[in-house]
Amino acid sequence: MNKLLLTLPLLGLVACNTPQQRCLFGHQDDVVYGHDWQRLADSTYNDTRSSVCDLTGHMPDLIGFDLGGAELCRSRNLDSVPFNRMLEESRRQFLRGGKVTLSFHMRNPLTLGNSWDTTSCLSEALRPGSAVHDTLACWLVRTAQMARRISDLQTAEGQLILRAWHEQSGNWFWWCRDFASADEYKALWAWTRHVFDSVGVRADWAYSPDRLTLYDNTPEGALRETREWYPGDEYVDIIGTDCYHFGGAEGTADYLHRAHRQLGAAYALAQERGKRLAFTETGNEGIRCPQWYTSVLLPLLREYPVEYVLVWRNAWDIPTHYYVPIPGHPEADDFIRFMTSY
Repeated sequence: MNKLLLTLPLLGLVACNTPQQRCLFGHQDDVVYGHDWQRLADSTYNDTRSSVCDLTGHMPDLIGFDLGGAELCRSRNLDSVPFNRMLEESRRQFLRGGKVTLSFHMRNPLTLGNSWDTTSCLSEALRPGSAVHDTLACWLVRTAQMARRISDLQTAEGQLILRAWHEQSGNWFWWCRDFASADEYKALWAWTRHVFDSVGVRADWAYSPDRLTLYDNTPEGALRETREWYPGDEYVDIIGTDCYHFGGAEGTADYLHRAHRQLGAAYALAQERGKRLAFTETGNEGIRCPQWYTSVLLPLLREYPVEYVLVWRNAWDIPTHYYVPIPGHPEADDFIRFMTSY
């Protein structure tokens, strides 16, 4: 292995709410493609390229990948990332002392449509003896087997985080609250943990709701929903939230309202249950808000003691879909300032 891959420094730590607590920075699919490049060949590479490193000279502390597609024994995930590349880049990240987080975008076990096929299926999937139950049982084992291969690569410093069935408080996935009850969702989590634990997956598990609109638009309403769908202390290590900034500067007030409400609820529940806190997904697509990283995101990280923050991916095939600035972008310097703000 090229020694450069082992010695390339991690990004370091972004300031959180106290000098003693630091926040790891993460980027989805950071090392397999970027805004104007991609490394999606099945073969491995002797070096590692990174969108974050292109700007800062340092690797991100955390890299996100998705397991969608493993349930069908496909060679690539739903974003065209070969699983053998995911394994290789996870190994390199662990050897650097970094973390990897894995999300699930599993297909609908009733229709075989994608995760966004919201045909109701969870009640049937939880009923032993049904064909849908048998399908999901098989898919969970296959997905766990891929996660096990990644978890086996962990080092003492490099660790794995699994983020199962995320954003259940929305209405866009088949496991979301509009298509399942809280009890069904918690049963799905318990089943998933049983399968992954029995396969031998070693990881920390993160619970990550998104928009919290089931109850009144208050901190109490947000906490009530976050707590009501919480899978249970025996299944969860990290409590977080997903929250995106839509639009430019005009969307800032709405984003900050939602982010404070959701992070506040996650923080309250984490303190109540003795769990760690994370900002599990966020970002501003195209970074269309001036100084978004230093003026919008950084104050949030200083207020809440999050262990890490993950921004979404830089797609190579959708010109406007990126969350880390590319070199030459008007917000590139602001991103670099963000990464050096202590």
